[in-house]
Amino acid sequence: MNLFIFILGTVIGSFINVCIYRIPRGESIAYPYSHCPQCGYKLAARDLIPILSFLYLRGRCRRCNAKISMRYPLVEFLTGAMFFLVFIKLGFSLDFLSAATLISSLIVATFTDLEYQIIPDKVVLPTMVIGLLLNILIHDKNILNYLMGSVLGGGTIFLIAAFSQGGMGGGDIKLFAAVGLFLGMRLTLLSLLLSFILGAIAGIILIVLKLKGIKDAIPFGPFIALGSIVSLLAGDKVISWYFLKYVHL
Repeated sequence: MNLFIFILGTVIGSFINVCIYRIPRGESIAYPYSHCPQCGYKLAARDLIPILSFLYLRGRCRRCNAKISMRYPLVEFLTGAMFFLVFIKLGFSLDFLSAATLISSLIVATFTDLEYQIIPDKVVLPTMVIGLLLNILIHDKNILNYLMGSVLGGGTIFLIAAFSQGGMGGGDIKLFAAVGLFLGMRLTLLSLLLSFILGAIAGIILIVLKLKGIKDAIPFGPFIALGSIVSLLAGDKVISWYFLKYVHL
């Protein structure tokens, strides 16, 4: 079953790659069929096997020999690995479906933010709707906790954006609002803290290495995703460790 979940994740990862490439360009994710962006070669089924096709073709188009971005196998493997870890934690359940939905959206948001500096509404808004519906099914008696998580996540980023005059974007606000619907208040708060810490560390490293200047914008979507996934997979353990180590009640 574990292997099946990993393979399922890589297949979803292949679709995520389509979303990453097409949604920012305003293209349909359903049509036309997958093709080489250089020569237009329509990919056959043998060219679409996650990870393996890339390795077999040595990262090049079968027809024109153009290089294929390493992002494709990376996203496929990453999605498969994340699905596997979530399955180990939650088993095959509605909670697994909820977590897999969030992770898929976060991966799309991460790579669109890195490549195009946008987090598309076509990704975030459906995620919010799905998150709300799933929580009505799973946590109907505790739905207020998740609604408040959404307000906490989106509201915090909104206030930062307002006071920093552009330091955060609308996509960041909506993405954290979506995260809150899946994680609830406690884990959303942890996600916020982790995202800021990781973003600050990465920013300092990039500036020290002179890859970025102090005034250069750094996409925040990847740090939202990383903080949220850590909270999803290990948030309860992180919070328990903190209280045991630093808070003596």
